Amino acid sequence: MPNLKRLAILLIAGAGMLALIAVADEEPSSARQRAQIHTELGAAYFGRDQMGVALAELNEAVRLDSNYAPAYNVLGLVYMALREDAKAEESFRRSLSLDAASSDTHNNYGWFLCQRGKSEEAMPHFAAALKNPLYATPEKPYLNAGICARKNNNDADAEEFLLRSVRLQPHQPQALFHLADINFKRGNLNEAKNFINRYSQVAAPTQESLWLGLRIERRLGDRNAEASYDLQLRKMYPDAPETRALRSGKYE
Repeated sequence: MPNLKRLAILLIAGAGMLALIAVADEEPSSARQRAQIHTELGAAYFGRDQMGVALAELNEAVRLDSNYAPAYNVLGLVYMALREDAKAEESFRRSLSLDAASSDTHNNYGWFLCQRGKSEEAMPHFAAALKNPLYATPEKPYLNAGICARKNNNDADAEEFLLRSVRLQPHQPQALFHLADINFKRGNLNEAKNFINRYSQVAAPTQESLWLGLRIERRLGDRNAEASYDLQLRKMYPDAPETRALRSGKYE
């Protein structure tokens, strides 16, 4: 177990990673403070995909303070990643029973439900996450609600949520990609091109983004831009389904 006198956590946003910084600190004086430190350690290890160590830290947190809601929230994320869905749901529900107003937990639980095909159950949790005017990252539930609405074949609501996400965080790549795709499917090609270009400025190309960009340019008639996407897709993702579709001429 890490020496609590030597550890504190610095959570750094970016690419979904959490960094752990060791600094001098005094021994925490209460079980709640110790539970908080173990929860932060668990979150850091979770961010580094060290699930076993994350679980150990989080279980220690709830042993120290069984009423510390954030520990159960992070436990839900870990169990979700491990595909232990019953434990994930139990953890999220326990967290909300202790802190019903937690925007982070509502957002995470909503995303869990959405990922498990329960889109309609997920949406009220995203709405609950956004009720707190002091919530530091409202762009996240807007993004998740947008993706979830798309899973529910509701692009009209999805577009509204995604636009709110990019207004708050203009460089959110997932929101930009989905907005490009929505506009492409509607035939709004210039808007689609604008969003996929913005995506390309802030994120590395994926097989999905290259394929979407290629089809946008093909419909617009820009053969040079289409050829550029074609070359990148073939070179970077030679075995992807999108590349196989390209080779067979199946653009839709």
